[in-house]
Amino acid sequence: MTLSPAQRQTLTWFAIAAAALLLLWLLAPVLTPFVVGAVLAYALHPAVERLAARRVPRLLSVLLVEVVFIVAVLAVLLLIVPIISKELPMLREQIPTLADRLNRNLSPWLAQFGIHVQLDIAGIKAFVLKYLDANLEDWLGTVLSSARIGGSILLAVIGNAVLVPVVLFYLLMDWPRLVERSQALIPRARLESVTGFLDECDVMLGQYLRGQLLVMLILAAFYAIGLALFRFDLALPVGVFTGLAIFIPYLGFGLGLLLALLAGLLQFASWYGVVAVAVVYGIGQVVESLFLTPRLVGERIGMNPLMVIFALLAFGHLFGFVGVLIALPVSAVLVVAVRRLRALYLDSPLYRG
Repeated sequence: MTLSPAQRQTLTWFAIAAAALLLLWLLAPVLTPFVVGAVLAYALHPAVERLAARRVPRLLSVLLVEVVFIVAVLAVLLLIVPIISKELPMLREQIPTLADRLNRNLSPWLAQFGIHVQLDIAGIKAFVLKYLDANLEDWLGTVLSSARIGGSILLAVIGNAVLVPVVLFYLLMDWPRLVERSQALIPRARLESVTGFLDECDVMLGQYLRGQLLVMLILAAFYAIGLALFRFDLALPVGVFTGLAIFIPYLGFGLGLLLALLAGLLQFASWYGVVAVAVVYGIGQVVESLFLTPRLVGERIGMNPLMVIFALLAFGHLFGFVGVLIALPVSAVLVVAVRRLRALYLDSPLYRG
């Protein structure tokens, strides 16, 4: 079978794409810090370019942007420190009391249905005294012991934590040259159309990032104020952490919810804390899912609320957690592609008859 030049060119591009996907799949464990660094470089390079445009040396611009980013990430993570430092002593005091209360209230109720449950209060107290009364040296010894058991995982985490900032630094330093070299690889006959498509995708992804940041700030304020209205001592760190961690779908919200439930149970030692968290986080989840993300993110990238919800569900079903994480950015690129295909279709003889 003889192929036309256009068909040969199409098959060549398909072969290149298949080879690239196969290489990515084979090298996935090694490529993780490089992919993360590339995504961060894409998000942070506009700030570097603005500083460079104001005649700040590029090296200093990159260092300033990267240091600010690392400090911001560490600040979000350190929000957990006051939560843990306050909750651990309360946990040590309240767990035996809560277990005893469950024995007195829950056990008789379950017995009506033939379920006989009796908590071992003495065993629980012994567990609390053994683990929650441990000092820093004991905790450190436990961590090191665990590290020896799962050393490869720990080394991988530490290696990525060190490698990602290094990759990010070099990518930010060389970003203009990398863009020029990438553009030089585009076939000259397709240069204008490809660069136009990429520019439109760049604008779309920028709007997505700004919309997502706005959602995070609104939710951080909402959760902090909502928990404060219910008289939570840890309202500010728990609320701000939950709002900012929303960027990681499900996991961020779930961790914030767990911290809030612990704070409520330990502070109030009653159902009041659980009900308060259910009210604040229930309203927050509804507002975020049905209003904030569709309006502030979806509309910015040209997707109506139903399309945003469908994209999150579809990508989550197909690719799991990673799919939810990339659903809206990939959808933004697909929106640009669909617009281009629609324009080509409307201009084709097939449509015009």
